[in-house]
Amino acid sequence: MLELRSLTAGYDRRDPVVRDVSLTVAPGESVGLLGPSGCGKSTLARVAALLHRPDRGRVVIDGEPAHGWRHRAPAHGWRHRAPRAQRTAFGVVFQQPRLSADPRLTLTQLISEPLRATGRAAEAAETVRELARTVGLGEDLLGRRPHEVSDGQLQRACLARALVLRPRWLICDEMTAMLDASTTAALVTAVENYRADSGAGLLAVGHDKVLLERWCDRTVHWGELTRV
Repeated sequence: MLELRSLTAGYDRRDPVVRDVSLTVAPGESVGLLGPSGCGKSTLARVAALLHRPDRGRVVIDGEPAHGWRHRAPAHGWRHRAPRAQRTAFGVVFQQPRLSADPRLTLTQLISEPLRATGRAAEAAETVRELARTVGLGEDLLGRRPHEVSDGQLQRACLARALVLRPRWLICDEMTAMLDASTTAALVTAVENYRADSGAGLLAVGHDKVLLERWCDRTVHWGELTRV
C-alpha cells in the first residue's frame, strides 16, 4: 500500500500548495488524480515519489514510513537520504521530457541511468533493448540525443527509464499532456502491460477526465481531497 497521510507541502511554508491531503493506492491498483493546472497535484505526486519533502504528514510505503526525514535538509534532498529499497520502489514520468532528460546523454544512456546508479551497469545493454521494444522505441533511435528525437520519442525513453528498475509503484505526472493521441495510447498500453506483468500500483496525475477514467480503476478529484 502507498499511503499519503495528512500531507502539507509546498515551496513556501507560509503558503503551502498542498494542505492536509490524504490518499492511498493499493498494490496493483491504478488511481487517477484529476485537477486543474496549479492546484497542487503535481506537488503531491513529487512528495509521493520522495522527490519533495512535505512540511507535515507522512508517506508510508508498503507499511514502512519513508525514511531520510531531515527537518533542516533541503526538500529536494529527501529522496537521496531514503534507503535504496524505498528510492527504487518508484518509477516516475513527468510531463515535459526535455526538462527531465540530460541533453548530453544518448537515449541508451538515459534509459540505463538508474542501472548505472545502482551498480548494475552490466545489465544495461540487454535491458535497454528489451525496454525499447516495450515502449515502442526503435533501436535505431537509441544512439541519438534528446535534441535529435521528437517529444513523443523522448517521452518513450523517459518511460523506459522509469521502468528499468522494475518499480513497485509508478507515478505518471501529466505523462501524456504534450503528446498526440497515438503516442498517448502507446504509452498507456506500455504502462498497463508492465503493471499486468509486475503487479505495480499506479498514481496517474492529469486534467484529462476522459483519459483518467478510461485508464484508471478509480479517479479522485482534487477537490475531494481538499474539501474541509
